[in-house]
Amino acid sequence: MREENRTGGFTVKQYTENELSDVLEFETRLRDEEDVWGWDIDQNYVDSVAASFADARFSNALSLLAYEDSRVIGRIDAVLIPSHFDGSVKAYLDWICVLKSRRHCGAAQALMAALLERLKALNVDTLIGLTAENEEAQRFYKAVPNSIMRDTGIWIDIK
Repeated sequence: MREENRTGGFTVKQYTENELSDVLEFETRLRDEEDVWGWDIDQNYVDSVAASFADARFSNALSLLAYEDSRVIGRIDAVLIPSHFDGSVKAYLDWICVLKSRRHCGAAQALMAALLERLKALNVDTLIGLTAENEEAQRFYKAVPNSIMRDTGIWIDIK
């Protein structure tokens, strides 16, 4: 499903393989503005991302892009998690990021609102995510309507 929403002055649309070059430009701009990203934009990265669009393991992935004019300024990624634990489908918020130069202009809120709207349409009732420890991220997540900070996240590297 290819949808576009105009929210808060931004166009939010689903990230498909057709937007890969837009996202690569966004990723480059992210690194130009902040040198905190833990992966390089090399050919292996590009090939892996391109291949993910044809890989059935990514069928529960949902990624949205915020465009301002014709350039990506933000991105949000989530995945649906069906569980036999309680017969529910929850979603995990994998990533949300806006260019440093475009933060505090409503793009992250527009992305979050569009994601929540799509999740609700899919009968997903809970979005779970790890939050970055920096103060700016903490303020953002605490300001999301109906959000509660609880539990502690864990990362386990599988080697």
